Amino acid sequence: MTGNDGSFDYEAALAACAEGSRAALRALYEREARWLLGVAMRIVRNRALAEEVLQEAFLQIWRGAHTFDRSRGSGRGWIYTVVRHRALQEVRRAAPTISAEAPDVESFAGEDPAAGESLRGIDAETLEHCLEQLEPERRECIVQAFVEGYSHAQIAARVGKPVGTVKSWVRRGLLSLKDCLS
Repeated sequence: MTGNDGSFDYEAALAACAEGSRAALRALYEREARWLLGVAMRIVRNRALAEEVLQEAFLQIWRGAHTFDRSRGSGRGWIYTVVRHRALQEVRRAAPTISAEAPDVESFAGEDPAAGESLRGIDAETLEHCLEQLEPERRECIVQAFVEGYSHAQIAARVGKPVGTVKSWVRRGLLSLKDCLS
């Protein structure tokens, strides 16, 4: 699985998975699981559900490795796409329970458990007030990222701005929210 230069060869690992190599799947899992769990958590905003999404995604990777096409992109990108799509399917399945008016406070904490603890006592009305204090573009980007589960690139395409601008708006908006909520 390791290339000539010492880097991990995702394409070779996927080819080995397609041939039934459990060791290749294990190598992919050991190499990427913690990062993929982070991707899933950002989308589903629940650790137990994210772990379930990750497990189901790796089953999809195992079963669908033969469909990977090197000419369409990198192996690593394909793996991340499988996880992201599986997480988004889960969010869509549960969509009626997601409210854009009162986003879950924990979704604004990111992956920092301490931040989630500090935000737990904040009610939806306070969060709504703080969201209203943001510039409209920043507020919209934050809602699209943390409530709707869009990536920075998807948000950039939707609002017609460069990805770097969207990333800055989200980061600055989150800092403003943190100040307002503290």
